[in-house]
Amino acid sequence: MRSVSTSTAEYAVLLYSHRPAVIEQMRSAIGEAPAEGVRIEYAVAGGYDEAVALIDKYEIDLVLLDGEAQPAGGLGIARQLRDEFDEPPTLAVVVARDADRWLAAWSRADAVLKHPLNPVTTGQTVVDLLVSRASGSAPAQRAALYSSLREFA
Repeated sequence: MRSVSTSTAEYAVLLYSHRPAVIEQMRSAIGEAPAEGVRIEYAVAGGYDEAVALIDKYEIDLVLLDGEAQPAGGLGIARQLRDEFDEPPTLAVVVARDADRWLAAWSRADAVLKHPLNPVTTGQTVVDLLVSRASGSAPAQRAALYSSLREFA
């Protein structure tokens, strides 16, 4: 997180998909300022190597991964990032079907969103994830996600 002023925090969000239309849907659903005092700076990756290079080079606060991306799907990439990085960015995945939520639990993502992305819930979820990361409560939130996914199944 980079502080812009005393009242505005700026966060870096990486959007991952091989489809430009999905990237635009993600960006539109979140917006540039999804909440008062929160500004989003975007990075975009269309492949796994590009995503990892951006995470290595920049301070990425959140990665929003398209679960339907090809050839490397966002669910597999979320799991790989969780396994390979000591302190990975916060990870959220977007799935196409409710039945894919168990894969999101397997991926160890911090949050799960569903296509089509609702701008109200998507923006609020992203803000909640960013603020919880900044306050250091992401592990507790992840535990709550796993618990809710077990109940969903």
